[in-house]
Amino acid sequence: MAFAEYDVVIARDALSVYNFLVDARNLPRWQAGIRSIELESGAAGSKGAVYRQTLAGPRGRPVAGNFEITEARPGAEIQYRVLVGRTRPHGGYYLSTEGQRTRVRFALEREPRGILAWLKSPFRRQMKAEVRQLERLKTLLEDMPEAE
Repeated sequence: MAFAEYDVVIARDALSVYNFLVDARNLPRWQAGIRSIELESGAAGSKGAVYRQTLAGPRGRPVAGNFEITEARPGAEIQYRVLVGRTRPHGGYYLSTEGQRTRVRFALEREPRGILAWLKSPFRRQMKAEVRQLERLKTLLEDMPEAE
């Protein structure tokens, strides 16, 4: 099993950060490699919502990355699981208030299958890079006007 986590403190309240994160249309604004995303079923941003996502894969080829929100607690937590692909990671964003700021932890876990199970190092490197994108989220949110 491969696991990675990273956290940042964002100068915004927890509910504002949560609302931005739970709106999947915002993912391409701070996560690299997302080509498109749209709601496939369920209520947007709620438990059970399924999103159709296309990612930039190896050599620029499109790769499906459809995911389902498995937990959504306003201002506190968003968990999801990827529904397609070889590794099907699951993870979440965990928010906690620190005064006027919010600590956001992004944790990601993958269970590679078959021959991919022997290749743990590349998965760990990729996952660490993915969770570190929280720095981009921090910059984006702190540069936004408060009203957004």
